[in-house]
Amino acid sequence: ESLRVSPEGSISLRPHPDSLGSALTNRYITTDFSESLLEFITPANTDIDECLGMLENIHRFTMQNLEQDELLWVASMPCPLQSDAEIPLAQYGSSNIGRMKTLYRSGLHHRYGSLMQVISGLHYNFSMPESFWQPFREICGSEESLQDFRTSRYLHLIRNFHRFSWLLVYLFGASPAACKCFVQGREHSLEEFDDRSLYLPNATCLRMGRLGYKSEAQKSLFVCYNELGSYVECLHNAIHTPYPAYEELGQKQGDEYLQINTNLLQLENEFYSTIRPKRNVASGTRPLDGLMNEGIEYIEVRALDLNPYLPLGIDAEQVRFLDSFLLHCLLSDSPECNKDEFFEVANNLTLVVEQGRDPELELKREGKALKLRDWAGALVEDIEHSAALLDKSHGTSAYSNSVAAQMAKVKDSELTPSGQILKDMEEGQLSFFDFSMENSRKIRDYFQQGDLDQATVSRFMAAGERSIEMQEEIEEADEISFDDYLTAWNEG
Repeated sequence: ESLRVSPEGSISLRPHPDSLGSALTNRYITTDFSESLLEFITPANTDIDECLGMLENIHRFTMQNLEQDELLWVASMPCPLQSDAEIPLAQYGSSNIGRMKTLYRSGLHHRYGSLMQVISGLHYNFSMPESFWQPFREICGSEESLQDFRTSRYLHLIRNFHRFSWLLVYLFGASPAACKCFVQGREHSLEEFDDRSLYLPNATCLRMGRLGYKSEAQKSLFVCYNELGSYVECLHNAIHTPYPAYEELGQKQGDEYLQINTNLLQLENEFYSTIRPKRNVASGTRPLDGLMNEGIEYIEVRALDLNPYLPLGIDAEQVRFLDSFLLHCLLSDSPECNKDEFFEVANNLTLVVEQGRDPELELKREGKALKLRDWAGALVEDIEHSAALLDKSHGTSAYSNSVAAQMAKVKDSELTPSGQILKDMEEGQLSFFDFSMENSRKIRDYFQQGDLDQATVSRFMAAGERSIEMQEEIEEADEISFDDYLTAWNEG
């Protein structure tokens, strides 16, 4: 995800460029919460370099089709914004599904405010190859069906991910500071960096903390990922349980809809989590129904900041470490989670978000205090075993090299992105805004220097043109009013 901003660094108020196709149906380029918040999507790929090459091509095509010299904001924390009113909701046309997507965003705006919704990140989808599951099931001695075994092992991975996700936040967090205007009118514990910026001296990833994706209403949800049925039931109940504050707001104001419904969650996607179990489903099928009927197909990691030093926000070294980390989560013991551990894990994450580079910071593991640096070192050593398996499979040493690079960050926190950012801001006497603008311009220049080959340009142009046709077809196919569509959805 990345915000479109003006050459001066303010959020773009221009509509989604026609040259990028329809945000509703383009398979490569869409929008997230705001009309200005672009989201790039790469197809599933078994080859890291091909995947990142595709992401680079999408970036370059987009940069060469932005209007009025607009830039892509390279930081996860947004550009200066004075109020929610500045942030335009994403628009998806006049079809029922398009209006529903915009209404969902309206609900997010009214429930949480728009500022929180334009924090950018990187979502990393991961799955094991189909050929892995049958022999792995035999090794584990499981008598479950292949579908049930795969689902239980992805839940196994997810539980471990929650236990260890603080490590990713330490290693790759890149949001230790923010513009002052981002916290106007909100309680916070940040310190003044300069007259335009706030920060915490040892922060890693403010995006994942109290300033970021947090919901007081959702604190009542205890989602433990011990079994798929309980996960689905928990979210299903939240989607169908009225919440007093949202009832007070109302579904409509006069003739204008404000939110999809007045329940704790409007849709499954409103549930904030650092990782999600996922399945591709047919259009019109609810994600929870797809999961329950067909099991987990892949997982989506949502705990990653954009690295403002990298043109793509991520590089192959980080991807190789992520694969090694996730394989470790899959293969290591993963006992079922209880409420005590649930809150311990959440508290560890908050500590690392706000104080992760403090060399004396202690976390809790099964109730016992442990220095982050010691735990991180032991965990990275364990992950090396998974990296060795991947190296053997791919005939390389690149995975082990990626783990070694992370061990260096464990030993020296100044090597982390968050440490580098604050060092560069201090040495250059740069505000968060100036630092982000400087890097946004560098990355714009990088993408404008190289040309795409004609076949790639033609592919993206064809995808954009076809997406516009698809949106028109969807709009023409609607047979019921939006009121009836919304009623049917909420009753489903």
